Amino acid sequence: MIDVSIVVVTHDSSADLPASLPSAAAQRGVSVETIVVDGASRDDSIDVARRLVPGVRVVALPENVGFSAAMNAGIEASGGRYVLALNPDCRLAPDFAARLAARLDARPDVGSASGRIYRADGPDLRPTTRLDSTGIVFHASGRHFDRGSEMEAAGRFLREEEIAGTTGAAGFYRREALESAKISTGYFDADFFLYREDADLARRLARLGWKCLYVPDAVAWHRRKNLPSRRREMSALANYHSVKNRFLLRINNQAAGEFVATLVPTLARDLVVLGACLTVERSSLPAFGWLWRNRRRLWAKRREIAGLARRHS
Repeated sequence: MIDVSIVVVTHDSSADLPASLPSAAAQRGVSVETIVVDGASRDDSIDVARRLVPGVRVVALPENVGFSAAMNAGIEASGGRYVLALNPDCRLAPDFAARLAARLDARPDVGSASGRIYRADGPDLRPTTRLDSTGIVFHASGRHFDRGSEMEAAGRFLREEEIAGTTGAAGFYRREALESAKISTGYFDADFFLYREDADLARRLARLGWKCLYVPDAVAWHRRKNLPSRRREMSALANYHSVKNRFLLRINNQAAGEFVATLVPTLARDLVVLGACLTVERSSLPAFGWLWRNRRRLWAKRREIAGLARRHS
């Protein structure tokens, strides 16, 4: 049986693949399959993937359905005991998957894991000494961040420990956990399209009782494009989904008690976001219209997620 299915979602990603895809196919110590799900790339991503890894499985989608839905298609097509959701701009150390698989083999209560992911620079994903993510952290206000992002790595986050969730840049998941958390919109909620979908899945897995483990010996390098500090440099599409998904995350996961406890800082932040959408980032304003038009379906999905948690309690 395949140990790890490595699923890479591409969309006009041909420039990134030469540094990332061979590192996925060359994992040592575990049996792996490499699956590329392409969202209607306008470049030669599919041809580059096949040239770099002759045995790669390609799932070619007829349109760009976003990261979440594309990743779901790859998971459906895969057969490994574990799934590694990998961005095309992320390069893995040769033992990355083996180290994470070994830890999850020893911990049946762990449904996902994060390695120690450093920031990478340039198209060749050159290593830096700065951290990209050591897992997701949720703040009391409900906001979430990649722990350690942009910090110098020396002396930081060196201990294996339980964390809130793993980043989607190189998220490692137990298949059993993914199946238990699957909802009508997939393992990753396809409504997110891109951005914050990893935090949503982390919250859902936690509600089902699955732990997430940070394993610092598993190392990767990621060239992160979207950051809060770079918002004005991000595409209008990414910013739109960022606004939409900050509310989706709460609709899917926030309990009534949490809503009350975080009402003041959350409302203050919401007013800032709305003000920005009315002034300097008007391309994101339609996110509110999308939420309103889909309100009944989104509320039904919230009930679905709550029911899933009750059945697994």
